[in-house]
Amino acid sequence: MTSALLSLSALLTASVLAAPAAGAAPYIDRPAGVPAGWERVAGDDLTHITGASGRPQSLSTSGRSAAAPADESGPVAIKSMRNGKFTATEVNYPAPNTGALRARSTAVTGAWESFAFEWDEADQTFAIKSLANNRYVAVEKNFTGQAQNTLRARSTTAGGWERFEVYHNEDLNLYALRSTLNNLFVAMENSYTGSLQYTLRARSADVTGSWEQFDLYNIVG
Repeated sequence: MTSALLSLSALLTASVLAAPAAGAAPYIDRPAGVPAGWERVAGDDLTHITGASGRPQSLSTSGRSAAAPADESGPVAIKSMRNGKFTATEVNYPAPNTGALRARSTAVTGAWESFAFEWDEADQTFAIKSLANNRYVAVEKNFTGQAQNTLRARSTTAGGWERFEVYHNEDLNLYALRSTLNNLFVAMENSYTGSLQYTLRARSADVTGSWEQFDLYNIVG
């Protein structure tokens, strides 16, 4: 897949995961730890919004409207609401942190910030593939210290380590990611220093604020 090269100033986008219909029952019973107002998103909801969110339709740098659904056939950008930066895959990091996900980019420049969300009907979860190295994102449960539960694009197949639930908050029009490996929400480590600053980690039992809140954007162009 060819990734778009877009500057932040030229990227006019709309969220790609549709909110549940007003008055509709939640997709699935809310598990323990999922706060009120957050509803689980199913594969059928992974569609492009064309104005329902109140934001303009997504445009490419050439000005063409985005018409295709944002599923595994199209790239998605993950923006942290804590620092307003896009998540990148650190393919050049040395082991053991090769492929770590960090919210550190001010613009979507290409494959570094591009991901595919792939729905699995059997277990009703998403796998997230980095388009920087075509590897699936895993939760490093066996890492220790500050690196424990780091999200890292390092797997060639999607198993239990690589499965996520996606939740949407209609009032905020934002999203949260929950690992099914440890049943914890993904947070962005804004306060870390060094090479792991802004790392994404599955470590929160609840969505407490902007640490665990993300916006998902369809990359077009």
